[in-house]
Amino acid sequence: MATIAVPNQVSVVADAEALYKACKGWGTDEKAIIDVLGRRNAAQRRQIRFAYQELYKEDLVRRLERELTGDFEKAVYRWILDPADRDAVLAHVELRKSSDEHPVLVEISCTRSSEELLSIRRAYHARYKRSLEEDVYDNTKGDTRKLLIGLVSAIRYEGQKINKRQAKYEAKQLHEAIKDKKLNNDEVIRIFTTRSKLQLQLTFNLYREEQGTSITKNLPNKSKNEFIETLRITVRCFKDPKKYFEKVLRNSIQRLGTDEDALTRVIVTRAEKDLKEIKELYYKRNSVRLDEAVDKDTRGDYKDMLLTLLGNEV
Repeated sequence: MATIAVPNQVSVVADAEALYKACKGWGTDEKAIIDVLGRRNAAQRRQIRFAYQELYKEDLVRRLERELTGDFEKAVYRWILDPADRDAVLAHVELRKSSDEHPVLVEISCTRSSEELLSIRRAYHARYKRSLEEDVYDNTKGDTRKLLIGLVSAIRYEGQKINKRQAKYEAKQLHEAIKDKKLNNDEVIRIFTTRSKLQLQLTFNLYREEQGTSITKNLPNKSKNEFIETLRITVRCFKDPKKYFEKVLRNSIQRLGTDEDALTRVIVTRAEKDLKEIKELYYKRNSVRLDEAVDKDTRGDYKDMLLTLLGNEV
């Protein structure tokens, strides 16, 4: 379930006027910006942008970019974009990094629906005038490239039908690939880039039944091989997305120095989806509420924005 608290009655014109007032003159009223944008859903935020453009002949996103700074500006910018456009931006930022691993790209590819992923690819092309697949190809290499291109371009079956016989056979294939240390083969990549999420989850369950342990535990631990690490993240995203996001949040907060990019990304992208359940998992795993951890680890307007998206009054 979502965590954001949306009022019953919303006037997008009044919201646009409030945002204009918050940015007008000397100084910026950050609290007013949080009060409006932090409590509006994606459709309402889109309508506010249109209303602002009509009223003031100015792009609201660009105005906010000029007015705000730091992690707060990044959180507001990520939040105000349409979800598909936001994911396109996140993918592009990830591909510009020098690292051989691209966990955010895997996260986007494996936790969004096929329809959402198609919208992301369209948004990416509209924004950057290049296909997402093209940029993945140019910024990755080897077997990791083959896996990532397959993941971002997948159009998966989204229904409830599953094939137990097929899952059992492919669980055996995965076990043999792990045992023989030949995970980077076309059959493994085919399984992960073509099967539905429910089919993959059945395959992972049957793998555990047959081998007595999960597939993630059987993958080489702390491998320096970027393909293995990319495959590990792929499995975790397909197996249980909520547990995956809880771990990302935990690592972002409990590391030495907060990983604001990861913290912002998960809260912003899941606030309208399943952040309530992720919060519950976080509490079970860490014996501390997520909003308490965020309150302790962040500061200022950035903290207030995140807490608002978590459903808190600030």
